[in-house]
Amino acid sequence: MTTMSRPPAEPSALRHTRRQRLNSWLLLGLQDSKGSHQGPGGRTMAHERKHAWWQVMCLTGVDYFSTLGYQPAIAALAAGVISPLATLVLVAVTLFGALPVYRRVAGESSHGEGSIAMLERLLPRWGGKLFVLVLLGFAATDFMITMTLSAADATAHLIQNPYAPMWLHGQEVTVTLVLLALLAAVFLRGFKEAIGIAVVLVAVYLGLNVVVVATAAVESLAHPAAVGDWWQALGTSHGNPVLAVAIALLVFPKLALGLSGFETGVAVMPQVRGRDSDTEEHPAGRVEGTRRMLTTAALIMSAFLIASSFTTVILIPAAEFQPGGQANGRALAFLAHQYLGNGFGTVYDVSTIAILWFAGASAMAGLLNLVPRYLPRYGMAPEWAKAVRPLVLVFGVIAFLVTILFEADVDAQGGAYATGVLVLMTSAAVAVALSARRRRQRKRTAGFGLIALVFIYTTVANIIERPEGIRIAAFFIAGIIVISLLSRIGRSFELHATHVRLDRTALEFVAEDESGPIGIIAHEPRRLTAEAYRQKLTSAIEVSHLPVHYQALFLEVIVDDSSDFETELQVHGVVRHGYRVLEVHGPVVPNTIASVLLHIRDVTGLMPHIYFRWTEGNPVVNLLRFLFLGEGEIAPVTREVLREAEPDVTKRPWVHVG
Repeated sequence: MTTMSRPPAEPSALRHTRRQRLNSWLLLGLQDSKGSHQGPGGRTMAHERKHAWWQVMCLTGVDYFSTLGYQPAIAALAAGVISPLATLVLVAVTLFGALPVYRRVAGESSHGEGSIAMLERLLPRWGGKLFVLVLLGFAATDFMITMTLSAADATAHLIQNPYAPMWLHGQEVTVTLVLLALLAAVFLRGFKEAIGIAVVLVAVYLGLNVVVVATAAVESLAHPAAVGDWWQALGTSHGNPVLAVAIALLVFPKLALGLSGFETGVAVMPQVRGRDSDTEEHPAGRVEGTRRMLTTAALIMSAFLIASSFTTVILIPAAEFQPGGQANGRALAFLAHQYLGNGFGTVYDVSTIAILWFAGASAMAGLLNLVPRYLPRYGMAPEWAKAVRPLVLVFGVIAFLVTILFEADVDAQGGAYATGVLVLMTSAAVAVALSARRRRQRKRTAGFGLIALVFIYTTVANIIERPEGIRIAAFFIAGIIVISLLSRIGRSFELHATHVRLDRTALEFVAEDESGPIGIIAHEPRRLTAEAYRQKLTSAIEVSHLPVHYQALFLEVIVDDSSDFETELQVHGVVRHGYRVLEVHGPVVPNTIASVLLHIRDVTGLMPHIYFRWTEGNPVVNLLRFLFLGEGEIAPVTREVLREAEPDVTKRPWVHVG
């Protein structure tokens, strides 16, 4: 007899290979096509806990409020002594432009789809899909640069802290990559509800900023000479106040970073707790809470921007804002160390580093919310794009490349960030203007149209001033379009139907013959005359050697929008000229036919046989027609779709061609 430390394993229970375990880990929690996922931007189910609007404001605030870490320094570097006036313009655009636009977006995309979904509804078919892909490219620019820029600025705060070890200096890229890797690790482990962490981070960060800004304001008032020097410099460099205001309007596009956060705010609105009377179709309480959240965040941020812009430009020498200066990318941190001591300044640095790092988490969640919502539904991403972990790895690698490309420089990434933010805000303004026009709201159409013009001007001016932003955005756009189209081609032979339903008449048609097989003739829906049906039946009988009085079913696929991918098929039974017809609307003829045949097999337990004619014309042209128009080479493609969907040839519906 032998002794064992554990009982013998069941022989049939084979151990998974290392590759199988890796695949299982990567694809854990595979998403559905709506893009719900384990992240703050994900769509919550009815039974999941929702949160008060002010708590969700903190979640989106880790992105929005964290810009205080670098916005005042960027404003001073871009606008110099007129940065307070340019900041006032920024605040005006925020409160009277971006805020009204996104309050309306919240009302029309209550599930967090944002302005992209509004424009998708206005622009159907391939044109709409390509337009959405372009906007997704800009959204990727926005969110990706949010991650890399925030991590780079967190690195700047860490390295420039007086207590930081000397060996960190010159290691900006390495430290930034470490922060990005830690961010990716959080999502790879499984990013759960983060609102509690966000509330603590935002509360501490804003509280410390109140202390810093108040101290700086007191110091400014205690040194009227510094205020006088600023006013004299303003008058000397720009002649008169009117000219200064005009220049502030021209310089404003450089400050567009202060507009970030609105798109993220709309994306996380499914987390907002509404009223008990809310329904998924009419969540009035959720919309009201989101609008309150957006308004409060905009007011808080506007107050901080105005106060910080005046105090930093008055108290900090201009040379310190330049690259290599102590205030470059960290103006408020400079003031915290200067006037409150290195101890408080270090606490402020730690808070800033934490919220800047967590701003990257908000951006990552935004990407995980957008990509599964659109690309898999378009058939323009592989199945694994519905899972969190593979996407996190992809986004992490891209963030590494961007960081290395820009050498973790906050100023160098500002143009790309502003471009992504401004294009998304411009698209939102255009979307709400078109929505108001469609509803014949003339005053609102004019108002939103004017806001759209302001954002268009700002976007164009930013692109002209800082073309590196459009270059990096063009890289993202080209990458998304190319990869999406290749993925669409690669998935062309998959079943597209999410569900197939037969109405009562259709069920009666397929259930009439209990012995089988079920004969079905593919027919073009453009030829609906009695003679067309008679000729098609006669041809099938002659070519396929069917019985002379064979009573076959006809199957007609009406192509609605060939750009769609995942669809629900409704099969209707109709009688035309005495012939029984199964009619179904779908995006692609071969894939729709294959889905219907497999469903009939499963419902009846009988094997369907379908009869085609060979398609006339050049096979290459027919293949392109299939890929982009949903028609073309029908018979062989239907057979290939069935082959991939059903590997067992004995269970595969038969395809006959003559």
